Amino acid sequence: EPGEPRDQWARKAEFLLAMVGYAVGLGNVWRFPYLCYKSGGGAFLIPYFIMLFVCGIPLLYMELAVGQYTQQGPVGALGKICPLLKGAGLATVMITFLFSTYYNVIITWALYYLFNSFQDPLPWARCDNSWNTENCTTGLNRSLLHNGSTSPSNEFFYRNVLEISSGIDDFGAPQWDLSLTLLLAWIIVYLCIFKGVKSTGKVVYFTATFPYIVLIALLIRGVTLDGAVDGILFFIEPKWHLLGTAEVWINAAAQNFGSIGIAFGGCITLSSYNKFDNNVFKDTLLIACINSATSLLAGFAIFSIMGYMAFLQNTTVEEVATQGPGLAFVVYPQAIATMPPLSDLFIVLTVAFGISIFFSNQFCTVEVIITTLYDHFHPLIRKYLKRKEVLVLIVCCMSYLLGLPNITQGGIYFFQLIDFYASAISLMIIAFFEVVAISWIYGANRLARNVEEMTGNKPWLYFIVCWYGLSPMLIGVSVPNTVTVDAEMLAVSAVSAVNTTNLKLSAGIMIFGFIQYTPVRYGSYYYPGWGQGIGWFIASLSIICLPIGAVHALMKEKGGFVQVGKEDVCPFS
Repeated sequence: EPGEPRDQWARKAEFLLAMVGYAVGLGNVWRFPYLCYKSGGGAFLIPYFIMLFVCGIPLLYMELAVGQYTQQGPVGALGKICPLLKGAGLATVMITFLFSTYYNVIITWALYYLFNSFQDPLPWARCDNSWNTENCTTGLNRSLLHNGSTSPSNEFFYRNVLEISSGIDDFGAPQWDLSLTLLLAWIIVYLCIFKGVKSTGKVVYFTATFPYIVLIALLIRGVTLDGAVDGILFFIEPKWHLLGTAEVWINAAAQNFGSIGIAFGGCITLSSYNKFDNNVFKDTLLIACINSATSLLAGFAIFSIMGYMAFLQNTTVEEVATQGPGLAFVVYPQAIATMPPLSDLFIVLTVAFGISIFFSNQFCTVEVIITTLYDHFHPLIRKYLKRKEVLVLIVCCMSYLLGLPNITQGGIYFFQLIDFYASAISLMIIAFFEVVAISWIYGANRLARNVEEMTGNKPWLYFIVCWYGLSPMLIGVSVPNTVTVDAEMLAVSAVSAVNTTNLKLSAGIMIFGFIQYTPVRYGSYYYPGWGQGIGWFIASLSIICLPIGAVHALMKEKGGFVQVGKEDVCPFS
């Protein structure tokens, strides 16, 4: 009903834990450590923290302030700030919805590992299972793996969990066991968020803190293993010469941009449930510091295990270092299975650690969708669905059904396709318009006055300078110097246009990104043309929201497309 008070976090700690759970995710655990060693080791921390202070923190501050001031989700917030570009908010919600359909698939894999971790011996530690091939070997000699042999953990993931096919054209059908596990994952999500921030705020006390207990335990256990010191030194040993390469700076910006979750709508949504006078500046600093500290802590824990694996295989750390699902579901389970004593306990803790992180992310992701629908269709929801809980149930059921293609035999190829095109490609364009709407059209100075209205303190001049141009200028300079642009590099270039002097440069950067575009692939598998077409269709689902939002804003005017004035662009005075 009109005028109904908006839900608020019961305690400030609930908001902070929810934000930590949203920000701390896969990028911190399975990407940052790999990226750090690949981009200069300890030397990488210099560009990383520079980008944190000129890009990560200012943009996080900006989104939290916008959400708290408008008390709306991304669509409503951008609709108030710049109606003509509110489609950028709608596009972020579309990306988030697509993201939610396949992110729970990762949780499904983790739950599958958890259920199997109670077997003795562990199924990924032996070669006598029905899915194992004659090439499976339990030996840790690296030369055997180079001679065509595979590890039991590799075969468990690819042949048992995924039942991977030869390509996306051999799609298969949903696996019944993974279908049930995926259903369980969505039931858990529903039970934790069906009351909105009232229920989510209680759950995050566990899901946002438990991973740190396990991470510290893994670090303590890891540093006692043979070869751990070599792994840690490999992680932090500075390679100063790499600081002169553009790729290192791009990686630093991408890591900050991606790990905090800018332009996904989560920061705006979660902060919209804050009290109007909440000190958003202190929250920004605390969240950013915890996020960065978690990345470093995960790096030490993971590379101590990498060093141990290299010791067992009598090879170098570089040979065993990897990232992504291969790290989480192949290398790490194999390593922990060989860690006496209490290897079974550490397996359970490690899988539970991953599940907690995944669920924390997913809670906030789905909350973005629910908040947007409830903010804009509240009267209809009250009339036809009666209760908000029914809306949450419908969204969870739709996401479950749309996630089923990811758990077929060819599902991993679809998973990679939607991950690349739904997030990385679209995010570049959407973030571009979001930042233009807030920092350039609405204005950094005006946003600073809004922050002062809420907290009584005006943001430092430093942040205003960053919002207007410092952070996009640094990113804008680094992106064109690369010769290959991957998904995250494209995403970084999106934030490089927020003032008049930067607009042409940023447009050029975006065009350059598309010129250098390299089609997605899964390992050595190249997608057919029609597969790429599906990918671009997925990308268009969010991008098309931009013109739809603009047309809707114009149609609401009495004069239609002809009568376009200042109120369409920036209604706040």
